[in-house]
Amino acid sequence: MASLKEIKNRIASVQSTRKITSAMKMVASSKLHHAQVMIENMLPYENLLETMLKSFLAADVDARGALTENRKVKKVALLVFASNSSLCGGFNANVLKMMQKLIDCYTESGVEVLLYPIGRKVAEKVNKLGLPSAGNFNSLADKPNSIECAHIGRSLMSMFEAGEIDKVEMIYHHFKSAGSQILTTKTLFPIDVEEAMDYDHTRDLKNNIATGDAAEYLERQGGHQALEGQSSGSKAKSLNDNFIVEPDRPTVLSMLIPRYVNLMVYTALLDSNASEHAARMVAMQTATDNADELLRILNLQYNKSRQQAITSELLDIMGGSVNN
Repeated sequence: MASLKEIKNRIASVQSTRKITSAMKMVASSKLHHAQVMIENMLPYENLLETMLKSFLAADVDARGALTENRKVKKVALLVFASNSSLCGGFNANVLKMMQKLIDCYTESGVEVLLYPIGRKVAEKVNKLGLPSAGNFNSLADKPNSIECAHIGRSLMSMFEAGEIDKVEMIYHHFKSAGSQILTTKTLFPIDVEEAMDYDHTRDLKNNIATGDAAEYLERQGGHQALEGQSSGSKAKSLNDNFIVEPDRPTVLSMLIPRYVNLMVYTALLDSNASEHAARMVAMQTATDNADELLRILNLQYNKSRQQAITSELLDIMGGSVNN
């Protein structure tokens, strides 16, 4: 059994550690509040812009260009969002595990991978694996910046249009609540116009027919294979919106698509930042609770050992008195 001095030293050490974890939990909670406000303010705007752009691209086939083109993947770019520091539970480990899984999958298929590591933990892993990196983006993990996200988005968009890369994916934690962060893999390029939007489930983004009248006409003619899923007796309904574009389509798309890409990268960064603080807050709260439990056990052990020592001393005194 440990001596009283050893138990007392351990109690002091645990108390000191508990003070640190409690302080880190309060700091993470404060940072989480600010990050949560930012992501809650940004998500509705980003989602509505994504819905509007994909609805427009689905309604107007001529508006689709190289950014929506699915082609054979020979080189892929991965944007991986993690943190600069640790002590946030399995936050970084889960991201790195998902990144390694995707890299192994692409490597086995003969696909070249280019990494955009956002966060020191990812950058260290990329350097350790010897993978090609697009640069140092560690500052974004602590201080999200929409301007730098716009630079990354424009660079990726120009590389995709030029055919230098064939696919762009993002790996990040989606912030659902303070106690729930969902590890997400999302395709940035090519833009998937068939992806269902959360805001409006009544839209059919899988069909290229713009109006219900056109759909009804083609159904009467029997010459459009895209309407196989509709029964012959069902009434044609509007599949997508008709858009009036001012001043012209190229001008609108030249403004809309870069903004969409910027917001996608920036929102993923805000999601990751909020998720990091939430994960750290939970981890530090768990560590503080464990320290409280350990202190309870150590104090009980200390009191038992102290009582045992006192009892032993009393027995020695009583034994000496009897011998005298």
